[in-house]
Amino acid sequence: MTRPNLDNDEGRAAYRAELRRVGWPLRWGGLALIVVAAGLVLAVKDGKFGLSEDLLLVAYGLLAAGWVLVVTAIFMRTRHHKRRLAEGL
Repeated sequence: MTRPNLDNDEGRAAYRAELRRVGWPLRWGGLALIVVAAGLVLAVKDGKFGLSEDLLLVAYGLLAAGWVLVVTAIFMRTRHHKRRLAEGL
């Protein structure tokens, strides 16, 4: 694969779109886990829905897993960008 054409607006837009697609499922999956975990933490802390304190540990685990997915997606995107600009992809 050749180096991206960043000299014109169309090339830059195409490269931005390419970068957005790298790690897309991991980013959105991680974001979903973070939102669900935050909702569970708030529900347990407020005592809503009859949730027990045991669920709090599960919620924190989901929160950690979500952040791992987001950071992994950022790492993948950065690595892709470096290799793409170096024409090593």
